Amino acid sequence: MRVLESEQAVRLEPAQPARAAVIWLHGLGADGHDFVPIVPELNLPPELAVRFVFPHAPVRPVTINGGMRMRAWYDIYSLTRGDRQDEAGIRASAAIAQGFIEEQVSAGIARNRIVLAGFSQGGAIALHTGLRQTAALAGILALSTYLPIHDRLPAELTAAGRATPILMCHGLYDPVLPLQLGADTRDGLRGFGCHVEWRDYPMQHQVCAEEIADISAWLRARLAG
Repeated sequence: MRVLESEQAVRLEPAQPARAAVIWLHGLGADGHDFVPIVPELNLPPELAVRFVFPHAPVRPVTINGGMRMRAWYDIYSLTRGDRQDEAGIRASAAIAQGFIEEQVSAGIARNRIVLAGFSQGGAIALHTGLRQTAALAGILALSTYLPIHDRLPAELTAAGRATPILMCHGLYDPVLPLQLGADTRDGLRGFGCHVEWRDYPMQHQVCAEEIADISAWLRARLAG
């Protein structure tokens, strides 16, 4: 795959014209390069012709990290679910993610051939954005994450968002975003009629080989045809 870099994202182009796209959002303090090494491990068939897009989050102060400036999709005041959340930052980054979706549509990729993925904070933005689409995506891949501002979902969940397949993966021993946060999101989304597949693994706040194999199988199923 050809690697193309810009200030906005790292892009991996398939050998043949792209027929599908995965937009993958990194976690707090990382950047778009973070998940690039996983692509070869997915071992996707060349005929799927998947373009991978790894956006860079904006640099901003993060309250929970003492106000240190780093790449972050939104500010984090605490990791307690009921505490105040940075709704403005979440919505601003959702708009960034939406821009990358529209970019792929403009490039000729159908919405039902686009997967929105993310890890940790990036996964939160992937869920928030994917559940509010006006046309269903191929899927939402949510790794070691949760749904932010979940109390807004009843008024904002779209029929397309409800119909979009979701794969959630989480570490059983995650000390950063405890398993229960992910499980609560899973159960809440299922309660709204969303199609959520769930996988958990004996790991912490990370990605493991078994998970990569499961992601590969899920992407093949979502992007086949």
